[in-house]
Amino acid sequence: MSKDKPRVSLVVIGHVDAGKSTTTGHLIYKCGGVDQETIAKYEKEANEVGKPTQKFAWVLDNLKAERERGITIDISLWKFATKKYEFTIIDSPGHRDFIKNTITGTSQADVAMLVVDASHGGFEEGIARGGQTREHALLAFTLGVKQMVVAVNKMDDKSVNYSQSRYEDVKSEVATYLKRVGYKPAKVTFVPISGWEGDNITEKSANMSWYDGPTLLDALDKVSAPKRPADKSLRIPIQDVYKIGGIGTVPVGRVETGTMKPGITAQFAPSGITAEVKSCEVHHESLDEVGPGTNVGFNVKNVALKDIRRGDVASDADDNAAKGVTSFEAQIVVMNHPGRIMKGYCPVIDCHTAHVACTFTSIKQKLNRQTGKIVEENPEFIQNGDAAIVTLEPSKPLCVESFAEYPPLGRFTIRDMKQTVAVGVVKSTTKDESA
Repeated sequence: MSKDKPRVSLVVIGHVDAGKSTTTGHLIYKCGGVDQETIAKYEKEANEVGKPTQKFAWVLDNLKAERERGITIDISLWKFATKKYEFTIIDSPGHRDFIKNTITGTSQADVAMLVVDASHGGFEEGIARGGQTREHALLAFTLGVKQMVVAVNKMDDKSVNYSQSRYEDVKSEVATYLKRVGYKPAKVTFVPISGWEGDNITEKSANMSWYDGPTLLDALDKVSAPKRPADKSLRIPIQDVYKIGGIGTVPVGRVETGTMKPGITAQFAPSGITAEVKSCEVHHESLDEVGPGTNVGFNVKNVALKDIRRGDVASDADDNAAKGVTSFEAQIVVMNHPGRIMKGYCPVIDCHTAHVACTFTSIKQKLNRQTGKIVEENPEFIQNGDAAIVTLEPSKPLCVESFAEYPPLGRFTIRDMKQTVAVGVVKSTTKDESA
């Protein structure tokens, strides 16, 4: 793949069984990521275990445990190219119990592809209050993924039979919801597809002559390349850490700001551990410099695997190094909480790749959501629909940054009872100087 195409990270979201992995697998297969031989092998394996409809999904779900359950658990990273861009796909899971992984994946994406099941029953389940179509779209918007393409999938289903009116119904309902979340429906491209049959994925479908819009690939090619803050200090939220024989400890994450180079001394927050970076790899290629927006694995000297974990943030020890925080002030919007939120409430905060319980130590102001004006000072409680300025204290060391300085490290969601109850941005932090 050419070095000079801008890189774009694509997160694939949607309700479980909407066909995310199948659609994504088909895209990769058509755009040179996977060869015919591998697909034939997956087809054979899928037939042997009685799941013949999953050959494309198996491209992505190649973790053994996942194949047996038929769902995507960890975040897989795959590549494909369009005319303009080189896409890295972050395929994120749809099952409710895996929402943590979805947050980690989504917080690192530039563009979201929302896969919606158009089949009768399937669509209704996904868009219902408890369905993940809504929650994933909301997460994507909050985590700053402002560009979205909607793939209306399963147009080949017997209950749909490539019907234009069913497509229009699904489209208008999803558009209404996306508007409520904050997206501008006029800027969201909707494409009717069949992830299994391949209709409208890379070539126009003869089954839907009524549709005159772009194919899925063309729609992705039309997104705007994200602006990358290379001039800021280095920040890499860690996604995973591997021990690789003969090489050593290799943390992996996306460069959000700044530039990663071999030879620098990396400092990990919140622990304060420092280590020399020996080499940087992107998709198995060693590079001398890795800029923002790229997922990188970097080898660090003399650091044990257990010393670095998902949720840590790597920075350059000699250039405004990242630090843990003892508390932070944030502006939040409560969206889905059954009762009142008061001082002392301790839900889980998901920020970049970290998941840490934090306590509300004060609720300073209640705000008007539209204007941002203060409605009440020191309110006793806040509830659904309220916006507020609050102070949060993490229960264990955590690294976050103000949204104004480092947007990817300053956006977060508040989760409780297995759902997103509120979303927010970090206004200011009190750094932990002890580390």
